[in-house]
Amino acid sequence: MLRFQGLAPFSHPAFRRFFAARFLAGMAQQIHNVGLGWLVYDRTGSAMALGLVGLAAFAPALLLALASGHVADRFDRRMIVTVCWTLVALADGALALLSLQPDGPVWPVYAVAVLVGAARAFANPAGQALLPSLVPRDVFPGAVSLMASAWQSSSIIGPAIGGLLYILGPAMVFGTSAACFAVSAAFVFSLGPRPGAGGGRPTLESLFAGIAFIRSRPVVLGAISLDLFAVLLGGATALLPIYARDILHTGPWGLGLLRSMPALGAVAMSVLLAWRPLQRGAGRKIIAAVGVFGAATLVFGLSETLWLSMAALFVTGAADMVSVVVRQTLVQLETPDEMRGRVAAVNSVFIGASNELGEFESGALAAAIGPVGSVVLGGIGTLAVAAAWVRLFPQLWRRDRLIS
Repeated sequence: MLRFQGLAPFSHPAFRRFFAARFLAGMAQQIHNVGLGWLVYDRTGSAMALGLVGLAAFAPALLLALASGHVADRFDRRMIVTVCWTLVALADGALALLSLQPDGPVWPVYAVAVLVGAARAFANPAGQALLPSLVPRDVFPGAVSLMASAWQSSSIIGPAIGGLLYILGPAMVFGTSAACFAVSAAFVFSLGPRPGAGGGRPTLESLFAGIAFIRSRPVVLGAISLDLFAVLLGGATALLPIYARDILHTGPWGLGLLRSMPALGAVAMSVLLAWRPLQRGAGRKIIAAVGVFGAATLVFGLSETLWLSMAALFVTGAADMVSVVVRQTLVQLETPDEMRGRVAAVNSVFIGASNELGEFESGALAAAIGPVGSVVLGGIGTLAVAAAWVRLFPQLWRRDRLIS
């Protein structure tokens, strides 16, 4: 008889609080993204300017990766997340003030985006390393799926709220995001101390230990790099404002719907995974999911109707959820606790590269060959990556169970 085995983590109170914090922070992030993208494009009308938003958010994650991982392994992971999300709330407050100057320069917006990127550079590895301490090992894959669904389900609500709030002005958008991040920080603080493994002063060897560990595990390296190249090439998030206004001929509300579709697909897949958790054929399923992601991206790139574009983005979200569950479970359960922060920091750089750097790549390519050509070429590239990883990482292709 089939049961919702993936809901077992909810029996742990600390997990429930972290789930609520993740939901609110995800909603705040999506509201922030809608406001930031529309604000920059409204002031500049430039695809390259949209791409630079992603670069401004990603650069701190890359530059601070080694330091943030060591901090997550040495200090209280709960306090790191609390402080970082509080800083993001303050940054959104600054964006609300900047948006009150409609003719102001755009460079302060990029400066705040860099600050937000720096805070996320420390919060992401600490949050990833924190999760395994909240639930037993045997229910951890379900916890990964639920946390991803919290982020994604909030992403269904967040973009729609962001689009509606933009009607009242960008200050309302960023003010709401700031409030949600502040409440999320309070939830995380309530978890109680969650210290890292401690240790002495950082050395070159300790700083690079996360990279060395991932290189020594072909299955982990294959899963992380597969996600990196797939979303780097196939991500079309940065171009959604262009598609909404110039190709699909809709407004901020339409942009909110488009941003919500990948999250809706991800939540639908998370419900399926709660009903039937991934047990066998994990490696084959993650590679097949990336192939589906690429094909759906190709459809979105060629679509000129809103409903078809929404359907294609729905499929990309569902496929990406499979990749998230497999990748996060492999990374966390095959890494010792004293190294989880450093490994998670490297993983965060890969995720950031596939998202923020992917936005820059999409914007730059769209400026050169147009938005449709950029998305179509990215979808083809993602299909090629899925095929190549079967041969480049045979250990991943042959991996059967998530928990070995």
